[in-house]
Amino acid sequence: MNDDMDGGVDDEMTDRLIEKLSPARRIRLLTGATTWRTAAEPDIGLGQLVLSDGPAGVRGESWDERRTSALLPSASALGALWDEELLERLGGLLATEAARKGVDVVLAPTLNLHRSPLGGRHFECFSEDPELTGRTGAALIRGIQAHKVAATAKHFVANDAETDRLTVDVRVAERVLREVYLAPFEAAVEAGVWLVMAAYNSVNGTTMTASDLLGDVLKDEWGFDGAVVSDWAALRTAEEPARAALDLAMPGPHSPWAESLAAAVADGRVPLEAVDDKVRRLLRLAGRVGALGPGAPRRGPAVSVRDTRALLRRAVAAGSVLVRNSGDVLPLDPAALSTVAVIGAHAATPRVQGGGSAGVHPSGVVTPLDGIRTRLRGRARVLHAPGPSLGVPPAPVDADRCTDPRTDTPGVLVRLLDEHGRELHAEHRLSGRQLEATLVPGAHTVEISAVLRPRCGGEWTFGVGGFGRMTIVLDEQVLLDDDFPCRTDDPAVVHVTPPLHTVKAVLAPRRPVVLVARRELAAGTGRATILAAAPPEDDADAALAAAVDAARRADAAVVFVGTTEHTETEGHDRTGLALGGRQDALVRAVAAVNTRTVVVVNSGGPVELPWREEVAAVLLAWFPGQEAGGGIADVLFGHAEPGGRLPTTWAASLADAPVTTTRPAADGTLEYTEGLHIGHRAWLRAGRTPAYWFGHGLGYTTWAYESVAAPERIAAGSGFTVRVGLRNTGRRAGREVVQVYLACPGSAVDRPERWFAGYAAVRAEPGGTAIAEVAVPARALRYWSEADGGWRTEPGTYRLLVGRSAGDVRWEDSLTVTEEGGGEVR
Repeated sequence: MNDDMDGGVDDEMTDRLIEKLSPARRIRLLTGATTWRTAAEPDIGLGQLVLSDGPAGVRGESWDERRTSALLPSASALGALWDEELLERLGGLLATEAARKGVDVVLAPTLNLHRSPLGGRHFECFSEDPELTGRTGAALIRGIQAHKVAATAKHFVANDAETDRLTVDVRVAERVLREVYLAPFEAAVEAGVWLVMAAYNSVNGTTMTASDLLGDVLKDEWGFDGAVVSDWAALRTAEEPARAALDLAMPGPHSPWAESLAAAVADGRVPLEAVDDKVRRLLRLAGRVGALGPGAPRRGPAVSVRDTRALLRRAVAAGSVLVRNSGDVLPLDPAALSTVAVIGAHAATPRVQGGGSAGVHPSGVVTPLDGIRTRLRGRARVLHAPGPSLGVPPAPVDADRCTDPRTDTPGVLVRLLDEHGRELHAEHRLSGRQLEATLVPGAHTVEISAVLRPRCGGEWTFGVGGFGRMTIVLDEQVLLDDDFPCRTDDPAVVHVTPPLHTVKAVLAPRRPVVLVARRELAAGTGRATILAAAPPEDDADAALAAAVDAARRADAAVVFVGTTEHTETEGHDRTGLALGGRQDALVRAVAAVNTRTVVVVNSGGPVELPWREEVAAVLLAWFPGQEAGGGIADVLFGHAEPGGRLPTTWAASLADAPVTTTRPAADGTLEYTEGLHIGHRAWLRAGRTPAYWFGHGLGYTTWAYESVAAPERIAAGSGFTVRVGLRNTGRRAGREVVQVYLACPGSAVDRPERWFAGYAAVRAEPGGTAIAEVAVPARALRYWSEADGGWRTEPGTYRLLVGRSAGDVRWEDSLTVTEEGGGEVR
């Protein structure tokens, strides 16, 4: 919690400013002025605040591919860092990007948990564990807010799945809510976060925008002095959220508050004091980011493009998790290679970010194929074989494949037409994915047109995305003309990922064609419009054979596999963990002819790897951001160590996973029946062995755990430190992440078999030693007593465990917790 405003305006002055405003003007401040801006009040020196997604980059106020952003690795990759110093630096980069784009509030971090591996927004959340998530989020918050940019802890709370996310009612016991799902948000408040976002869902029968948790727990108990904003369009009613602790309804200018809150205040149904508290918090936020009063303009730290790219490249390697390395095949020695086969569609067209509202437009992406070619230039030949198609819908057309039919420059022509088809506005754009076509008075239709020069002939697939009446015209021939009604009010679907409708037509090779997509605009359906095209798919068997041939001729094969935007995205949960297309067959076929097969997994969350024991090495690269190729090549060829540790447990198969439910029951409720036992806790309770445990990750050296110094007894309510002596027994410098877990076998209350309590990382040269000091906070021993309505620490004998993962314990002993006294070190 912050005790000062960091903006030069104290609460007494704020109250005087509020008194200058009529009730109507105060209420106007509680709804956004636009989609991304709050309302201003020049009479009191209050400027507009600009808010922006998101967790992997700061997009700014518009979806415009011409306004690029630095693209970080996904949140799941950041959760794999286990490195708070690096996280703070990445938070600082987000603040720099915010300053560059005129943004005051970054809508990050996401603190929901990896409760089920099927969660569609897995990539946007850090981990399965509340302690790791809390520490990771707190570090990012510190990094962002150090530069007078507000961070946002979201989505408060239990918004851990996407199915029916606008209406689902999560049923969760109070103790579970406190110890698991609220814990990362409490850590964010302790880190001083300035804004919290209330989620779409309900918890135990009450929608989060009106939940008592916002006032009783977040603000009163934890002392949160910042503001609470709704998720976009989450506010459905006026009075209950107004009486509760929600402060700002987004987006604007329309909301239930804008329409009826003034009448509710005038009638006494909502006290004016409640409105004043909301305004006070918004003014406090404005003061902190420099938007209230004559404060100096906020500037982020000066960071060059080169330094930005270097930091992002470092983050790729630092978050990559090496889960298998049989025979120490990695790192590959460039001097010992003459030919390397790079195989798989994801090598040349990787997924660098997740789908949905948090997407940004990077200035450029270094593909893994590019990164490997650069690293091996002048040393070894690189053979690339994409393998069989992934079988996904066509991608939006872009400047690499199309030209503007009016100017013949790379890209597309976007026009706004009136109801008679007359042009009202036209502009050159770079992509066939236009989510916010420029609105002009009288606009009736969005049109995207492009000249396509097919590199190959055959049956092409064309698509148009959006809602309502839509058409596709190819060289003046109508291929599709139909009405596609909008049956959802999920903003992510309506405004970001509308469904794509496809049709096929035969094209001659290298003969230019004019492709035109149109969609009519209608209220409530957004204006997102997509024009897509894809060439005929190669014969799958021939593509597989070509990949095998390349692998057979190479000294080593690097196979890239992963998910697609149609399997991992906001607005939808996954239905399975299997890789799409024939990717499993591709890996097995390559491994059968090349014993030095390395597989790089390009996904935001867990996927099934049925061939994992058949290949030499497996590297998890997540959605690695814009510097994907450079960072992955650094790891593959030993320029950097794979520094990541798993932030979530990976199942060998979905059938093994203990917690998988994401779909509500018929009555709209989703029961968290597993209680405290998610992630590695659930695996331990079920007595099952996953493919890879939480905390697992291999480096390029080996470590001996030589000594442990820990207290024999401590007083209830006390934290303690575990000191672990390590020796680097390998031939390379390296980093080790020492993890501490706790267990309480004789507990009088339900406890996990063991639970994560803390970590520390150390580095050492070959043969060198290091001491890892793991601080275990007092909260690691406490539990929430529903009977007493408070936190309690149970005296008794605990087990203290030290290891490399939740499934790899290297030392354990007893720890006695007493009512008072203690502190002996064994």
